[in-house]
Amino acid sequence: MAIAKAERLMNLALCLLGARRPLTKRELRQSIEAYVEAFGQGEHEESFNRMFERDKDDLRELGLVIDTVENLDGEVAYVARRDSNRLPPITLDAAEATALGLAARVWQQARLASAASGALQKLHAAGGMPGVTVPEQRTEGRLSTLEPHIPAREAAFEPLMLACRDRRLVVFEYRKSNAARSERRQVEPWTLECWRGHWYLAGWDRDRKAERVFRLSRITSAVRSRAGAFTAPVPDQVTVRETVERWAGESATATARIKLRSGAGYPLRARALSVCERGDGWDELEIPYGHGLDAWLVEFGPDVIVLGPDELRADVVDRLRAVAQG
Repeated sequence: MAIAKAERLMNLALCLLGARRPLTKRELRQSIEAYVEAFGQGEHEESFNRMFERDKDDLRELGLVIDTVENLDGEVAYVARRDSNRLPPITLDAAEATALGLAARVWQQARLASAASGALQKLHAAGGMPGVTVPEQRTEGRLSTLEPHIPAREAAFEPLMLACRDRRLVVFEYRKSNAARSERRQVEPWTLECWRGHWYLAGWDRDRKAERVFRLSRITSAVRSRAGAFTAPVPDQVTVRETVERWAGESATATARIKLRSGAGYPLRARALSVCERGDGWDELEIPYGHGLDAWLVEFGPDVIVLGPDELRADVVDRLRAVAQG
């Protein structure tokens, strides 16, 4: 259904842009195959009128300028003049072009990869990226030097990305890291953020009536979208990013002490405030402690032992028990 509508809108736009004179509704109905197939030549006039008005409104919402005029016979006609619908030349400076190139390289594993690459090729061919080389595609499974690479392997990524764009409620099953079973969640999605190689969804949890952050790898079911307006205001992008960082553990409010096996856990060592070699195959670290640290420590398995504080140690133990229970 979505593909058929997109094709119909495209044909209507091309017909309006390609016509040498304004076309009446009757002429457009006879010229566009989708209208002929759906309504014939003169039947279902009311149904056709409703569809045509919706299609015209959709094209205008997409940015097509459609003028309504009166033809020589006094009939209402429509035209999309090319000079009114031609975009101004796009010229990017070196910094902007480089940022676009790096952004396109991020989506190596998402369905946006081909679209992003094609857009860069068109900009380059049109002269909009002077002096900037278009990023090459991945070759023989290798990535170029210093190429940003944010994987998007989770099946939930694409439907959530579309739901964030379209502002549509989503429903899915979610298993918290310290829970043995999944729970149904109804979420008004705000945005997707990547932090430490993991994707997170930030949004409004309708059942809990509060903002929540969900790690995509813990979504255990298909993501289904639902119609209906949002019930909570959507905050600005900066606020949402701060929320994700806080829930994922970026914002530290205290410190914690851990034992870390020698030669292991480089990411923890990089964030450590102090490191003390114990000489028994373990090192003692003082690290920033904030929301989400327990989930991060669990990922290092037997290479980490929490010394304090007690609540962090208890949270890590609960998470490990949940993992053991499957």
